[in-house]
Amino acid sequence: MAPVAGADEEAGRLEEGITVLEEILNAPDAAIPRAILDRAVAMAVFPSTVKAGFFLGGQRGRGFITGKDPDTGTWSAPAFMTLTGGSIGLQVGAQSADVVLLIQNRRGLRRLLDNQFKLGGDASAVVGPIGRSLEASTDLQLTAEILSYSRTRGVFAGAALGGATFRADRDANERFYGTRLDSVDIVLDGKTGEGALPEAAARLQAALASLAATDAP
Repeated sequence: MAPVAGADEEAGRLEEGITVLEEILNAPDAAIPRAILDRAVAMAVFPSTVKAGFFLGGQRGRGFITGKDPDTGTWSAPAFMTLTGGSIGLQVGAQSADVVLLIQNRRGLRRLLDNQFKLGGDASAVVGPIGRSLEASTDLQLTAEILSYSRTRGVFAGAALGGATFRADRDANERFYGTRLDSVDIVLDGKTGEGALPEAAARLQAALASLAATDAP
């Protein structure tokens, strides 16, 4: 079954996410450590949907999650998700932020793929370390299930993210893939409906493969 009309919004979400992820490794100073990226079993990206002055409360973001095969290192097709509520510490005066979650183990991934997952209740996201090395990272950061980051005005930084609820966006999945799919179906079971993988999803997978093959500057 082919993607239905209206899937352009989801394709646009993926294109924004590709830009965010490519800039992770291009940031000259405050970059996410490459070792953290390499170790992640999944990542969730909510691009250009979070707006605030200093702290955000009760807002809604739309993004996606993709998982990494532990045997081959290849990334799954994206499953769409929504973020509601919670608070995200941002720079004063920020108008928008991209939120990136790096899931560090399969247990954290399973939790996040639940239809309704709440940070602070089911699990916590720890502020992710930044910089080219992990020397300043705490044991808590290195053993956490989920590391959280934000990008405001082109700068990546660790972000305090608490009280947010994540839900599978089945409507978006259906528009994009042309069939009703849950997050687990796509990320863990590899289901993407009938026919070829949508072009935007294929571009995301290619971008992730390119990032994995690129040495940090």
